[in-house]
Amino acid sequence: MIEEIRFYISYPFVRYALIVGTLIALCSSLLGVSLVLKRFSYIGDGLSHVAFGALAVASVFNLTNNTLVVMPVTIAAAILLLRTGQNTKLYGDSAIAMVSVGALAVGYLVMNLFSTSANASGDVCSTLFGSTSILTLTRAEVALCIVMSVIVVVLFVLLYNRIFAVTFDENFARATGVKAQLYNTLIAVITAIIIVLAMNLVGSLLVSALVVFPALSAMRVIKSFKGVVIYSAVISVCCSLVGITLSILFSTPVGSTIVAANIVVFIGNCIAGRKR
Repeated sequence: MIEEIRFYISYPFVRYALIVGTLIALCSSLLGVSLVLKRFSYIGDGLSHVAFGALAVASVFNLTNNTLVVMPVTIAAAILLLRTGQNTKLYGDSAIAMVSVGALAVGYLVMNLFSTSANASGDVCSTLFGSTSILTLTRAEVALCIVMSVIVVVLFVLLYNRIFAVTFDENFARATGVKAQLYNTLIAVITAIIIVLAMNLVGSLLVSALVVFPALSAMRVIKSFKGVVIYSAVISVCCSLVGITLSILFSTPVGSTIVAANIVVFIGNCIAGRKR
């Protein structure tokens, strides 16, 4: 098996997939801790459905670079969800459910009515659950992922204390002069960027697993915020690498394999947490 892994790694497209998978897993785990603690983790699922709807429209118009359409639309949806979630007449979970189901339905309808592909159902399934497109990444797409990932990590490190304050006690953060609304918006925008980048890896329906599972796994055994963030990042990166490697070796779906690896690690951490 080791020789087989070495053989596959000799190909550039496999190295590209491993690099992109590692970066996406790292970024999603960093923001995942804050989203879980703020009880807003479902935003990942909602935004992934918005991204699917935008991708469907972009595909109908045969746009060569779908990311240029999908990313702005998803970022706008993230800001909209954040604003409506603070409306007392429309709670956050209700807003996410409305946008999520609406975007998913519209995207599926558009792809079926106007798709130029002979296998519309196959295209929809690949977009929702991930496909082998992670193994056909170009250098430009890899470069875009690297740049966006570096921006996400740098912003998180530089604004760590403020994100920590907004995550645990938003009212106290406001009282001390922290612009909580600004940092909440920043978290939502970064989450939207991660969602768009991760769609090629695990698909729009499974992308929220990259945000939720590593954070929940880390919380089972670690009690400090910084410790949870670090351990969550380690779990996410390891599960991503293992999932991609296993999917290449055994020809399994990339996204489902990564999520399955996260589930196994989550169960292991639950057992370890109980024993402690």
